Amino acid sequence: MIPYGRQIISEQDVDAVVDVLRSDFLTQGPRVKEFEDAFCNQLGVRAAVAMNSATSALHAACLALGLGRGDRLWTSPNTFVASANCAMYCGAQVDFVDIDLSTYNLCMDKLEEKLIKASTSKTLPKIVVPVHFGGNPCDMRRLKKLSEQFGFAIIEDASHAVGAKYNGDPVGSCRFSDITVFSFHPVKIITSGEGGLALTNDQDLAEKMSQIRSHGITRDPDQLTQHQEQPWYYEQQSLGFNYRMNDIEAALGLSQLEKLQSFIRRRNELADCYTTALTGSSVNIQTVRDVDCSSWHLYVVTLPDCDRPRRDKIFKAMREAGIGVNLHYIPVHLQPFYAALGFKLGDFPAAEYYFDHCLTLPLHPGLTKTNVDFIAGQLLEQLS
Repeated sequence: MIPYGRQIISEQDVDAVVDVLRSDFLTQGPRVKEFEDAFCNQLGVRAAVAMNSATSALHAACLALGLGRGDRLWTSPNTFVASANCAMYCGAQVDFVDIDLSTYNLCMDKLEEKLIKASTSKTLPKIVVPVHFGGNPCDMRRLKKLSEQFGFAIIEDASHAVGAKYNGDPVGSCRFSDITVFSFHPVKIITSGEGGLALTNDQDLAEKMSQIRSHGITRDPDQLTQHQEQPWYYEQQSLGFNYRMNDIEAALGLSQLEKLQSFIRRRNELADCYTTALTGSSVNIQTVRDVDCSSWHLYVVTLPDCDRPRRDKIFKAMREAGIGVNLHYIPVHLQPFYAALGFKLGDFPAAEYYFDHCLTLPLHPGLTKTNVDFIAGQLLEQLS
């Protein structure tokens, strides 16, 4: 079976992990700080806070921005559930903004319309979470202008978009957002086994997230409420969590980061091969602006000539041919948990249409052009 995604681990990666296993530190040692600093230097962002998952980073980001009961967070329905769950963890309300059927990202026109209505009813969101679906950057410049007009904060869910660029700037620089979150799950662009990273240009937010990830505890002399010179002294100043990344994960992530640009080049080469093979067919391909660079975490197409039963039949046939196709994502608002909150079929028709017609084709640096030609050929044969 050709998997839709998978990690690429080199001997250099293995050696980096073994070095940590032979060192004095396995948990909060020097590698975590090196990992954070490496991202700051590469992206030109002021602060990075490494955590044990992107879900943890999203939660910590919401808490750092003061999200709580009575507040609202809006995000895309075309995402993994964590993009919405982070608000629920804080006791806040969740709502969604429908997607653009060409980019598969949150639609800025629909967002603006919804913001205008919410302004009248005094139900504006405190935070909007755009999701760079598949590694394709959202229109962050327009989103930033809307945030200034309507007064909400922005957390970029860039779990798919490590290595992507928006208008030439690296995603993660936080030029148009308060916080950006990356994921290092094995099927993502680079991996630390499990892991996430929150990036920001606001030092106060960085300090809050650092404290949240470690039980709400600080040892920083500048933050202590009592003057203490004892090396053992610490204070719990808030209710935090154990969201820390360890040195083993950070070492793997650091080693993988050295290969990030080669991974991005390879993913773009393979995406171009898919696009060439499928051009002229009835298959719709995700639109990426010429001024942007997608990290191509996912290569998702839509099949407009297929209803859902036929799409499902094609899905099954592709799997039987040894091709690990997948579907990303079931719209979050249709999950039973969110349906119980009042969301229903018909609320976000573009995301629902997209889900009925989408198909994720395998894409990772371990694929060959022969693999891509075979996969595309099988899809076209099923459509004929």
